[in-house]
Amino acid sequence: MKEATVGTLGEEKVVDCNIHLKIKRSGGIDLELKSKVDVTYGKSIRQLVHKGLSFFGIDNAKIVIDDYGAYPFVMQARIETVVKRALPDVDNEFLPEFSDKCLYKSSMDRFRRTRLYLPGSFPKFMINAGIHNPDGIILDLEDSVAPTEKDAARALVRNALRVVNFYNAERMVRINQLPMGLIDLEWVIPHNTHLILIPKCESTGTVLKVDEKIEEIKKKNNIEQDIFLMPIIESALGVIKAYEIASISSNVVALAIGLEDYTADIGTERSIEGKESFLARSVIVNAARAAGVQPIDTVFSDVDDTEGLRKSTLEAKSLGFEGKGCIHPRQIEIIHDAFAPKEEEIEKAKKIVKAFEKAKARGLSVVSLGSKMIDPPVVKRAEKTVQLAMKIGKLDENWRDNE
Repeated sequence: MKEATVGTLGEEKVVDCNIHLKIKRSGGIDLELKSKVDVTYGKSIRQLVHKGLSFFGIDNAKIVIDDYGAYPFVMQARIETVVKRALPDVDNEFLPEFSDKCLYKSSMDRFRRTRLYLPGSFPKFMINAGIHNPDGIILDLEDSVAPTEKDAARALVRNALRVVNFYNAERMVRINQLPMGLIDLEWVIPHNTHLILIPKCESTGTVLKVDEKIEEIKKKNNIEQDIFLMPIIESALGVIKAYEIASISSNVVALAIGLEDYTADIGTERSIEGKESFLARSVIVNAARAAGVQPIDTVFSDVDDTEGLRKSTLEAKSLGFEGKGCIHPRQIEIIHDAFAPKEEEIEKAKKIVKAFEKAKARGLSVVSLGSKMIDPPVVKRAEKTVQLAMKIGKLDENWRDNE
């Protein structure tokens, strides 16, 4: 007999469902279900379990399930994981139907002011994450997942990508460090992942390996859409190599910094003032700008310090960053507000955009505002300010008609 368990973290049970499976030689399927929603959903849960076991060709087994109200996509992931733990040679996937709400696309130059980290082992955080309006949602397979739960997290994240409505947030996945991260890609790329975060990136070789693996999976699954990359710089060596990393692939759209690991790597502790990381953050901004990609700041780890978060975000904006990581939904609105352009910024940007459009209409290659010449990077920044102002409702989309 072969047996396995899924849904426990050490001696603790997870909050969705716990499954123990013992495969036998005879006796049919013996299902013992304890569910707090048995009265309402017991029949459909039992049907799903039998469907899953049949899918994997299991005709004889004892299966014990403690269900605390798991969503069907979670139950499917747990069933698949427990079967594969008991039968490691099984490689087919017990997939939920792809929801139409999960089929939207992303774009290279979209706003990435906020990216909300969600641990891949805990689907309860995934369900309503999109209603908080982050620019991106990161389903994390790396640091937030215990080493023993990597397989379970992959199945949960994959199923979430197929089912959960993230309300048009960019669909991101942070993979593990290579080579394990290459396995992660096989699980998530076929399911409309928009962007892959590459943790602790220290070389162009890492980016290229991820890029090549994605292209291999895309070809195998007839995927045509672009899948973007965001390397995360988390070490002294990564900072030194930042420009090379940011510019090695056309699929890199952003470069992020992670200060918890970076400060540990240089032998210091992260402080509120951030003096120890000023050089690294400035290097990341310059490397990203030189490579033509977005510079993205680190997370602010004190969820309760809202004023500290605001100051940190304003500082990030002043350094040239375009976004910041979030570890809690309550941080999103504060970050969005801090990155929002002020009225004087909007007015200046409008004047620059109008001057550019007027010069373009007249066939002029030189743009001027009054007696000052305007360089292309200034125009590009002004256009982005105008776009952001429209996105957040500070500027009417027909503002030109109202001038």
